[in-house]
Amino acid sequence: MNDEPFEIVRGSGNVFADFGHPNAEVEQLKALLAAEIIGVLDDCALTVRKAEEQTGIAAADFSRIRKVKLDRFTIDRLMTILKRL
Repeated sequence: MNDEPFEIVRGSGNVFADFGHPNAEVEQLKALLAAEIIGVLDDCALTVRKAEEQTGIAAADFSRIRKVKLDRFTIDRLMTILKRL
């Protein structure tokens, strides 16, 4: 075991900024919106197909959000999806 002291570094609250992502604020907001969308889907026990039926938004989009593949989404698009839910 290593007996050398180590430094604890507190994060900024934005993991994307902590790891040096260039658009950290945008990535953080997209992640928060996706988490809200996933929460609504879970709370309402909606499959991606049921969510598509209720919102008119493609099931594939809900699948991407569930997998946190957010590169295709703008903040406005995520907000629209959340509003429709």
